[in-house]
Amino acid sequence: MTILQALVLALCAAAIGGIAGSLINSRLQSQAEGSREKEDSLTVSQVLDLVVTSSPIGIAVIDEYQHVLLSNERVEQLGVVRNHLLDERAWVATKKVFDTSESVDFDLSAKTRTLARGAVAVRGHVHLLHEVDPRIAVIYAEDDSEQVRMEATRRDFVANVSHELKTPVGAISLLAEALLESSDDPESVRHFGAKMHHEANRLGNMVSELIALSRLQGAEKLPDLDVVDVDEIVSEALERAAVSADAADITITTDFPSGLEVLGDRTLLVTALSNLLSNAISYSPSNTPVTISRNFRGNNVEISVTDRGIGIDPEYHERVFERFFRVDKARSRATGGTGLGLAIVKHVAANHNGSIRMWSRPGTGSTFTLVLPAYFEAPELPESTNPGNSPAERREDLRR
Repeated sequence: MTILQALVLALCAAAIGGIAGSLINSRLQSQAEGSREKEDSLTVSQVLDLVVTSSPIGIAVIDEYQHVLLSNERVEQLGVVRNHLLDERAWVATKKVFDTSESVDFDLSAKTRTLARGAVAVRGHVHLLHEVDPRIAVIYAEDDSEQVRMEATRRDFVANVSHELKTPVGAISLLAEALLESSDDPESVRHFGAKMHHEANRLGNMVSELIALSRLQGAEKLPDLDVVDVDEIVSEALERAAVSADAADITITTDFPSGLEVLGDRTLLVTALSNLLSNAISYSPSNTPVTISRNFRGNNVEISVTDRGIGIDPEYHERVFERFFRVDKARSRATGGTGLGLAIVKHVAANHNGSIRMWSRPGTGSTFTLVLPAYFEAPELPESTNPGNSPAERREDLRR
């Protein structure tokens, strides 16, 4: 920003006149004359004006009477200047600069409705244009929305983790007290012991999933990807879900083996598909089916899990992949759900250059589809094969 500020100072000096910044302008003009540029070349003032106009930082020059002497489009997009009028909070900060000759920061985050292009936070900085003339100040403003969103996400995550961990820890503590008080009653010991075991398992699962999610959070490409058989992923996920499906009287059906392959981490992909199956089982009534299907579409492998469960209201469709979000909190906790399963699926897909999509209707059921780029091994062509075929044509022949 130092270079940009220097250029802005020069422009403001040229536009306003009588300011020490004119020395910079004179130097640039002499250099321009010395280089014998063509008559149709840009003047120094035009160059500096273009620098300010195209700057990603909002810039405005204000005098002591609150007049906006110069501003670019970005400062108006951010809501600092509107219709040549300065925002009141920005003017309060600017007035302090005039009174004290010291730089002042200001924040427009509270007035989110007035900010443009989805901005939720704008930070500004005001200082005197030059100490020679304390009647003119320059404002720099930037969109700080992304930083604010990240900080809000971090606070929410810490709050959610604290709350979610506190629940099973508190339950275990209470159950331990009840267990100690029932030491002479074997039936009560078995009852409270089983509940304690359930809460301990839920706590362990949550910690494991938090660790897995932290590793995936960056959505970075996984190193050393292996060729993974899609049918083996489906088979292993089915084995993991067999016990919970039997306990819930849910029948899991699947289509025929596909022979498809993807590049990825086998363990993570099995975990993702297992989470989709676990979700389908948890939110499905007894004696209803859950289906797994495999498809090849547009050079992608699609693995879909469909249930005939309670479905999800449209208002929640954008939130189901958030950490700790549950459509039915009571049902999820009763089944030992952590609220992290779909968030993990989302990040596993992103780490494999894939995606996850959802279709759901209340009372009908849901379908979650894991989309992954397909892998094709280059075939060994016989000598009689036409060597002129391109790699794309040979890959198409393989798919046939």
